[in-house]
Amino acid sequence: MQMPEFSLGIEEEYLLVDRDTLALSEAPKSLLEACSQELEGQVSPEYLQCQIEIGTLPCADIATARDDLRRLRAAISKHASRFNLAPIAASCHPLAHWKNQSHTDKERYRDLRRDLGGVVQRMLICGMHVHVGLGDDQLRADLMRQASYFLPHLLALSTSSPFWQGIDTGLASYRISVFDNLPRTGLPPQFTNWEDYQRSVQALVDLEIIEDSSKIWWDLRPSSRFPTLETRIMDVQPRLEDALMLAAINQCLLRMLWRLRRQNLRWRIYENFLIGENRWRAQRYGITEGLIDFGAGQITPFEVLTEELIALIAEDAAALGCVAEVERCREVVAEGNSSSRQRAVAAAHPEDGDAQMRAVVSHLIEEFHEGL
Repeated sequence: MQMPEFSLGIEEEYLLVDRDTLALSEAPKSLLEACSQELEGQVSPEYLQCQIEIGTLPCADIATARDDLRRLRAAISKHASRFNLAPIAASCHPLAHWKNQSHTDKERYRDLRRDLGGVVQRMLICGMHVHVGLGDDQLRADLMRQASYFLPHLLALSTSSPFWQGIDTGLASYRISVFDNLPRTGLPPQFTNWEDYQRSVQALVDLEIIEDSSKIWWDLRPSSRFPTLETRIMDVQPRLEDALMLAAINQCLLRMLWRLRRQNLRWRIYENFLIGENRWRAQRYGITEGLIDFGAGQITPFEVLTEELIALIAEDAAALGCVAEVERCREVVAEGNSSSRQRAVAAAHPEDGDAQMRAVVSHLIEEFHEGL
């Protein structure tokens, strides 16, 4: 069995805020043009005019991904500053209201607005996607089914959207609540092979409901453009190093599952009903309340899950050269992820609600620029 490349690609969506008011601001056309000229196809507008999306080149390892992602983040920040704007990498703006935003005038987004009606208008959210190169379609289908078990773990580590329209939602990831209103989202179905997946997609294509599989937005999906599995469940990360941590864990998990497959072993398949319960716990609590260990039949604290995860993929992290990035999750769990940090900032500013939320936005701007 030929070893896949396990190459990495990282896509991130950012919100643009005015440096003075900290409110969302639409990206000027000249800003997008300047970014596009420097980044040559690695930047694009998003559904809303206050958003911008970047994507790394295919990267052989995490070190290469770090260099490319840092370059992209720095370029967006540099060009945005010329317009008194700053990017933030959080999945929801703490204070903004979706009714005040305009969607990008692009055919794809006009189609989305027409097809999805009112639910797409609330899409004032940003995500992070990680591609891992596997090549073989049958392998992509097989590993997608097994890797679904770990999606709640990735969501819990990544949560960065506790606030929505100036209030604490009580959730660690409110973004997931908004995104789940769209069709063809959530956990991927448990297809037994590539042909089952293709038949299901083709049924919708034949009915002209979708034109291709790019209109399927599961938490984990075979990419329609690249020979990769694309993990989409994660909130976007304010800190560069946390984004790299999540990318490395994604990469190592898929290598671990491939390694088991090579030995005629596999991860146990659980019903989506059960995985969905962990997904909800991750969405609600992030890393603070633990997830269900279905093998042990108990809720396990995230500190314990973290050590088990690090041990599970240690061989793969060593082989892929990303031990430090994987082990960073210990620090995140001990000190808190973005949703925890945002709440701590808000609690430290007991003024009126708007002042609290502006303090959180300032905090997010600072974190975006760490390490650039």
